[in-house]
Amino acid sequence: MEALLKPGIPGKAEKFVEKKDTAPVHGSGNVEVLATPAMIALMEKAAFSSVEPFLGGDLTTVGIYVNVRHLSATLVGVKVEAQAELTEVNGRKLIFKVTAYDESKMISSGRS
Repeated sequence: MEALLKPGIPGKAEKFVEKKDTAPVHGSGNVEVLATPAMIALMEKAAFSSVEPFLGGDLTTVGIYVNVRHLSATLVGVKVEAQAELTEVNGRKLIFKVTAYDESKMISSGRS
């Protein structure tokens, strides 16, 4: 597996924000906008999607580090796309550049 993983592998995940994705549901605020934990989960999904084709059937990824900035609120009903790019392979440790966009702007960027 490790030999197949090289920096530059892209991944993405997208969804429409639903009430279940909002800050009040996640306990991270009281405004019905995309919760930071839900946004991070989508970014982790994008990261996993980039390397999943290279993993054996019994292997997966586990997020152990997240450093992102949540730059802008996104309302319920709006489409969000998270993008990931594998930037570093250090043994079994993988580092990703992650970003998220709603229909009109970047809403987050960082590393995972």
